[in-house]
Amino acid sequence: MRELTVQAGNFDTDGSGASRDGRTRLDPHESGSRGAEARLTSLAHGGGCGCKIAPDVLRDILRNTRHFPAPPELLVGIETSDDAAVYRLSDTQALVATTDFFMPVVDDPFDFGRIAATNAISDIYAMGGTPIMALALVGMPIDMLSPHTIGRILEGGESICAQAGIPVAGGHSIDSVEPIYGLVVMGLVHPDHIKRNRNARAGDVLILGKPLGVGVYSSAIKKDLLDSYGYRQMIDSTTRLNTPGKRFADMDGVHAMTDVTGFGLLGHLLELCRGSELGATVDIARVPLLPGVSALAENGAVTGASRRNWAAYGQDVALDAGITPVHQALLTDPQTSGGLLVACAPDAVDAVLGVFRAEGFGHAAVVGQMHEGPATVRVRADDRRPYGIALSEP
Repeated sequence: MRELTVQAGNFDTDGSGASRDGRTRLDPHESGSRGAEARLTSLAHGGGCGCKIAPDVLRDILRNTRHFPAPPELLVGIETSDDAAVYRLSDTQALVATTDFFMPVVDDPFDFGRIAATNAISDIYAMGGTPIMALALVGMPIDMLSPHTIGRILEGGESICAQAGIPVAGGHSIDSVEPIYGLVVMGLVHPDHIKRNRNARAGDVLILGKPLGVGVYSSAIKKDLLDSYGYRQMIDSTTRLNTPGKRFADMDGVHAMTDVTGFGLLGHLLELCRGSELGATVDIARVPLLPGVSALAENGAVTGASRRNWAAYGQDVALDAGITPVHQALLTDPQTSGGLLVACAPDAVDAVLGVFRAEGFGHAAVVGQMHEGPATVRVRADDRRPYGIALSEP
């Protein structure tokens, strides 16, 4: 992955109207219309959670970093790749803190802001928390985008924060080479109700809250393969707040939780397996997909991040003979603002699905089960047996 560099003063200021990379400049003081601007996605080398550094590279980067001794109040840190940090404030309250930002995954600035904000807030819900406040992180090529366009990105983010009932209380902005937007988000949770990715139990049923395929859709956008219906499906999924998470905090039958983002379903499930010291099985026939993504993937709308994900963790995944390259691509597809992945007791499945349905997640589905064994995942080609009965390894 090409390293993203962010430098002030990286642009030509001789009045020629061109930046050093030859792209046409805009006067930052003119509001203008988007008609004079390049597509947002054309200004970035990657988009959405597909921008994530590959998991194996990230492990190498962090391997030799020195960590300040954690105080006892730090209940959740970086040890198991959880979705957010958690710091105990009192016996009944803990602070949940996270940050997320990325480059454009769509060209509409308002939609880009909405998607980025939804994605950032999701980490709070994935820990069982309730968001309380956000700060904006803004990096924009100000010689390439008008103040109007940048303002629309921020407005999109603020609209999602309003839906979540939280203010954008500040932030930080820089002049960057590529458009970057995201949030720092803080929330609250009872210390006894934190949902981590390390507490799954053998026999737990796995439930996925949103269908897969956002990375395929984003690739299709760049290739002009996504129709208006597909775009609406993408926006509906990526701007749907993962609000069931805060309700799962109070459910004893929910043992572990994470959200599926840039490492794909298999990558984030492997994190859950490693943290819980268990294996997992996924039944491909049960995995919900966004409309048309299989055909799009067959036509080449697959992200480079999907291939990097498989290269990073494919050695820990066993694929049945009936699993196709398209299946593999979808299971490693980077999800921007993806769904919650819940590990719950078999007798809690109906209640968990009931919460998902009540919160508007009609595609939520049982996709597999945890089992004793090494931290690996098996993907089965065909298994429609009842959940919680015979999903574990034979």
